Amino acid sequence: MNNQQPNSPPNHLGPGRLSALTEARNLATVDIDVVPTLDMVRMINAEDRRVAEAVGEELPHIAAAIDAIAERVQAGGRLIYIGAGTSGRLGVLDASECPPTFGTPPELVIALIAGGARAITIAVEGAEDNAVAGAEAVAGLDVGPTDSIVGIAASGRTPYVLGGLTEARARGALTIGLACNHAPELETLVEISLIIIVGPEVISGSTRLKAGTAQKMVLNMLSTGVMIRLGKTFSNLMVDVQPTNAKLRERARRIVREACASIGPNLCNEDAGALLDRCNGEVKTAIVVALTDVTPAEARARLHNAHGSVRRALEEGA
Repeated sequence: MNNQQPNSPPNHLGPGRLSALTEARNLATVDIDVVPTLDMVRMINAEDRRVAEAVGEELPHIAAAIDAIAERVQAGGRLIYIGAGTSGRLGVLDASECPPTFGTPPELVIALIAGGARAITIAVEGAEDNAVAGAEAVAGLDVGPTDSIVGIAASGRTPYVLGGLTEARARGALTIGLACNHAPELETLVEISLIIIVGPEVISGSTRLKAGTAQKMVLNMLSTGVMIRLGKTFSNLMVDVQPTNAKLRERARRIVREACASIGPNLCNEDAGALLDRCNGEVKTAIVVALTDVTPAEARARLHNAHGSVRRALEEGA
């Protein structure tokens, strides 16, 4: 497949940079600073529509990555993201949203960002160029063969990310590369390459735009797919949600009601709330109790034997 976008001009990035489409100039947006604002946002929207199609081209590799990560997590491993700048921040975002959404411990999905925590909100100049720091960050987590590390780099050449992947590979971890350019530097270090070719950015080189959107979409798929494979959902319901505030407590009641209504009794909101109280706020336990008429303790035992899968816990009593 020819990955060169039809609106891409000749690339003048210099020797060795011919594949860096994310740095090239976009002929479709050269007048973006003089057109009316409505036309400006139409240009941006038109380019954004390319992103989902580009992600679609890599679905087989994304699926393979999900299965490989899930297998290692089930064996006690971790999912680790490593990136710099926008790529690093997207990894931090995805990792930080797993505990409240899927009830995972904070140490299960981890994000490493060049420059450390300060770099989440403030650009740390030069941090991305330090390959040794990337390797040291991975070593500091004592990465091993059951771990999976996803290197996120729009260019595919970020030294911090390459250093981290090199260290992870040496330690026997599963290595995955997520980039928006074909980059041998990255692809030779990883077992699975996720190369999302979104083409030149609306603003040349601003990879917080299409490249960032593509990375966010892929990270959503990776973490969500892994959690589904780990039994963190029942149907499309997030049954491991942690009801830590009023909104999430209401969501937990709604999830219990909807799960039960699909195959069993209809519960009113008050009944769902009372059931959750009996089950210490555990959505999975409440569903199994409601649909099998066992005690909360028995429901927890079934879930334990089913490795956390509500569906398998229900089948145990069928």
